[in-house]
Amino acid sequence: MQLEKILQEKFQYTSFRRGQKEIIIDLLKGNNVVAMLPTGAGKSICYQLPGYLLEGSVLIVSPLLSLMEDQVQQLKARGEKQVIALNSFLPYQRRKYILKSLSQYRYIYVSPEILQSEEVLRALHTVKISLFVVDEAHCISQWGHEFRTDYLKLNAVKCHVGNPPCLALTATATKMVIEDIILQLGLESVKQHVYPIDRPNIAISVQEVQSLENKINATIDYVKTLKGPGIIYFSSRQWTEKMVELLRENGIDRVQFYHGGLENDDRILIQQQFINDQLDVICCTNAFGMGINKPNVRYIIHFHYPGQFESYLQEIGRAGRDGQESIAILLFSKEDHEIAKNILFQDFATESEWEFVFQLIQTAYPTLNHLEELLVENYGFSEVKWRFMNYHFEQYQMYLNKEVNRNCDFDAVKKKILHIVSNRTRLKEKNLTDFRQWLVMANKCRRETLLEKFDQQIESKRDQCCDFCGLNMENYKKMVVHKGDEKDYYQYTDWEEELKIILRQYGTKASGRVQL
Repeated sequence: MQLEKILQEKFQYTSFRRGQKEIIIDLLKGNNVVAMLPTGAGKSICYQLPGYLLEGSVLIVSPLLSLMEDQVQQLKARGEKQVIALNSFLPYQRRKYILKSLSQYRYIYVSPEILQSEEVLRALHTVKISLFVVDEAHCISQWGHEFRTDYLKLNAVKCHVGNPPCLALTATATKMVIEDIILQLGLESVKQHVYPIDRPNIAISVQEVQSLENKINATIDYVKTLKGPGIIYFSSRQWTEKMVELLRENGIDRVQFYHGGLENDDRILIQQQFINDQLDVICCTNAFGMGINKPNVRYIIHFHYPGQFESYLQEIGRAGRDGQESIAILLFSKEDHEIAKNILFQDFATESEWEFVFQLIQTAYPTLNHLEELLVENYGFSEVKWRFMNYHFEQYQMYLNKEVNRNCDFDAVKKKILHIVSNRTRLKEKNLTDFRQWLVMANKCRRETLLEKFDQQIESKRDQCCDFCGLNMENYKKMVVHKGDEKDYYQYTDWEEELKIILRQYGTKASGRVQL
């Protein structure tokens, strides 16, 4: 078996990256595998390459429609025609046709939500699934930073399709989260491949600012002066749009905002514009970035900071996938602390909210649909919060056929659920406290303490490490061209781009020809 030959022929790579070959060999032996590879380390190769050696189809569960579509398009661009994405955006007739001929596809990408469809499950039951892949597997862990209830049903789906070997992939997970992934997926005889998550080429800079105005000015200045492209993370949709306006007012045009409130077609368009270098800057919430295959992102700025280390690592890991020097800058002020806490719990039902819902169910006996309408539309519950609640209604059989199960022991169920909520609340608060302490830390290497949270150590130290060890910000800035008392910033990426800039600056068009 010549894995390198297939790698060359199908993916145009001459050698494997760290960890890829070892993971593939274990999968081909029929083992269950949990793998943690750093962002940008080429996780998709770990299941795409075995697809050419295993009989049957590879079923890949992907959490984001945009991520799924991106993976499908990449495979098609390499000439792979036997690939399909099953999600809620497929037209009805198209989906019916695909489900009837599902066995002809080598790679079947699915969202966790569509796996709740009986029609889809029946179609999958007729297909030989040779490998079951869970991408972004930390979503299945109740202790993970992006916990999603739909992921908790994946073990049942895996059994439904014949319990094939399973590959669970993640870029950031603590030991506790990895253990929970194994438990929730019901994996036995698991081979763990946990590799260093450090990205030495990404310098880390944490800067405290005294006011919101200082933070805005610093962000605008960085966008003007840093080599791009870049991504700026915010805590709210409103801030992404506001910063785009401010940047445009300051002469930065190739910028766009991205958040969950956009239509799906708009989100996909913006992603593609960014990937294809039609946009230089994306101002976004954490809805942007997962699976974005753009190698040349040069900087990440956190205008608002996340609530835990896992999210921070995921987000800064979108820089420097080409291995070139990049930088992650986090700006914070004392006012940000309350914002971070509010954001952390906005999609998480509190004990008092659970008490309210139990009282509502036991006094008004609303149908499941009516309860959803009340909580989401009248009381402002987010869809994520509702799905978490609905999962527990199902788990404890509080509803049967969408009607209240009046034989349910509500007091006993409430006690169990509130115990779960209490444990998750304490963990979230601890994670946020630990991250805040890291922000204000002033006596140790930031990278070193960041890796300690994942029981890892620095393997190779670079001069451009972090703000504690020392950074030369000039390394990350565009070329400066002085014009008298003024200065302009230019970014020369390659000879073609440099030539375009020269021609734009000094060339004149005459008779259809460019003259210098």
